[in-house]
Amino acid sequence: MDALIQIFIMLANTANMLVIIWFIIGLLFSFNVIGRDNQFFVAVHDAIARLFEPVLRPIRRVLPDTGAIDFSPMVLLLLIYAVVIVLESLRPI
Repeated sequence: MDALIQIFIMLANTANMLVIIWFIIGLLFSFNVIGRDNQFFVAVHDAIARLFEPVLRPIRRVLPDTGAIDFSPMVLLLLIYAVVIVLESLRPI
C-alpha cells in the first residue's frame, strides 16, 4: 500500500512540475521572450496543453470569467496539492 501511495505522490508531483513548466512557457510567449517560431517550445507547450486540457476544461466552467487571466492552472495545482496531502496522511508510519 505504501509503494502505491508513493507512486501516486510521484505522479502528482510530476503533474505539478508540468503545469508550472506549461505556465512559464506561456508567459515567455506572452512577453515575447521566446517567439512562436521556436518549434521546440511550441511543441512542448502544445503537448502539455493537450495533456491537461481535459482536466482544466471543467475547472474553467466553474470559475468566473476573469478576462485574459486564466486561473484554472492555479486551481489545478491546489487540487493536486490537496490530493498529495490526503495521500501522505494515508501512508503508514
